Amino acid sequence: MTSPALTFGAVARHGRGWLPLIGVFALLDSAVTLALPTVLGRAVDAIASGNRVGQWLILACALIGVGIAAALVDAFAGTACVAGTTAWLRHRLVAKVLTGGPEGVRRFQTGDLVSRVSGSASDAAQAGPTAVTAVAAVLPPAGSLVLLALIDVWLAAAFFAGVLLVVTVLWVFARRTTEISLSYQETQGRIATLLTEALGGIRTVAAAGTVEREERRVLGPLPELHQHGRLTWRVLARSGAQAAIVGPLILVAVLAIGGLQLVDGRITPGELFAAAQYAVIGAGLGSLTGLLGEIARARAGAQRCAEILAVESLAYGSLPLPPGPGRLAFDDVTVTAEGVAVLDRVTLDLPGGATVAVVGPSGAGKSVLAAVAARLRDPDSGLVLLDGVPLRALSRHALRRAVGCAFERPVLVGRTVGEAIATGAVTPVRMLAAARATHIHRYASRLPDGYSTPLPEAPMSGGEAQRLGLARAWPAERLLVLDDATSSLDTATELEINRTLTDDNHHRTRLIVTHRAATAARADLVVWLDRGQVRGVGPHARLWRAAAYREIFG
Repeated sequence: MTSPALTFGAVARHGRGWLPLIGVFALLDSAVTLALPTVLGRAVDAIASGNRVGQWLILACALIGVGIAAALVDAFAGTACVAGTTAWLRHRLVAKVLTGGPEGVRRFQTGDLVSRVSGSASDAAQAGPTAVTAVAAVLPPAGSLVLLALIDVWLAAAFFAGVLLVVTVLWVFARRTTEISLSYQETQGRIATLLTEALGGIRTVAAAGTVEREERRVLGPLPELHQHGRLTWRVLARSGAQAAIVGPLILVAVLAIGGLQLVDGRITPGELFAAAQYAVIGAGLGSLTGLLGEIARARAGAQRCAEILAVESLAYGSLPLPPGPGRLAFDDVTVTAEGVAVLDRVTLDLPGGATVAVVGPSGAGKSVLAAVAARLRDPDSGLVLLDGVPLRALSRHALRRAVGCAFERPVLVGRTVGEAIATGAVTPVRMLAAARATHIHRYASRLPDGYSTPLPEAPMSGGEAQRLGLARAWPAERLLVLDDATSSLDTATELEINRTLTDDNHHRTRLIVTHRAATAARADLVVWLDRGQVRGVGPHARLWRAAAYREIFG
């Protein structure tokens, strides 16, 4: 299931609760901007004619006060709108990343995903306020043209010619800056990806003494980022300079024509003053380059967010699991990666309650078989069934309650050691039982705060991390999938855990990916994979007769 397409307009519309307020006060500010020159011009005429000027000055002060209040409300509403839209976008992005599963987001690097969720979402959230502000910013120059025409048509003509030049500058700027902004954000994402990789292997980098080389690798795209930045500022500076040249020309033209009209008695001094102010407002259209730059960044951010939201989520059915021992069946299952069959028409019928070892040389498809069994990815064709029900047809709750999965390199999530084990609806009693069964209870009990010890403050070996991962998966009710999840354990601990697994009284099925002959020997059944195909199924002792099988274990 895919989400509706995310566009610049869709992001802008999300802020509709704030946008009317932003629009109203932006219009009010524009109205004040247009009214103030006329009021001040009347004040100038009053001074020139010796009439009372107080009322015009009071009105001017009132307009200034209204303008300040409108600007403050507009700034508050804009900030609130951006904050709310950013939160909404990040919720959607994080949900999509998590529901997409490992396969859904495989084409994105971790650092790039973080960059999109943090930076691109914030950029895209500017869409609504900047669009409204840009529209409102056009009104003062347009209004200035109308008011100048009311004063004198020749003033309006000079003003209009100058504004056309500014509009041309803005149009060229808008075309260039969107493409540059997208390239800039993509390069930032690559740097974030490289930095994430470096942080993940920080111990290896330190031990190998390759800090300087790694620094060069992480910062390798920096010249490219610098180039994009220079292009951005070059386009901005060129457009700003052009607008800065055109602005004074507009003012000079309006003042020159206005001066001639004043000499001929066709306009008053106050009207000339007002015309000069409207010329300044028209010249200020060039300041839209900043707003257009924000719109370009928002469009680029929305595009990068849309690529994540286009990921197809892992769909679940609505069926519960019927009573059963955990019989696992693969019906003509094929999984491909980049056009190559990783699993090729695999058909298996594994008895419920059995301990099944999956063995094979590197690249045989063992981990893919485990992922398909745990429904961490779906096959390209064929079905995987648990007690006769296709995994795709199961509800999320039924599937995740029935199936648990532990990995060779578990990623532990949660604030504390206890939370790393007790995911979902696992009760404290079941958590403790899982910890004892996987022989991690003694480790947790020796921590300063026991199971309440913050996870980052809990020192642990690779074997202890694996046991925590095993404990997290242990409460699964129907199928336990272990993808080489005991490889870092010492022999004695692995023997104890394997004894616990095999003494499970046929309570559930255990699918164990392993490279160890001893683990395969203790299993009820062994599935021998080779190049994505099932080469043999049977007890370890019978398969051991084949020389190719013995070569798997060295």
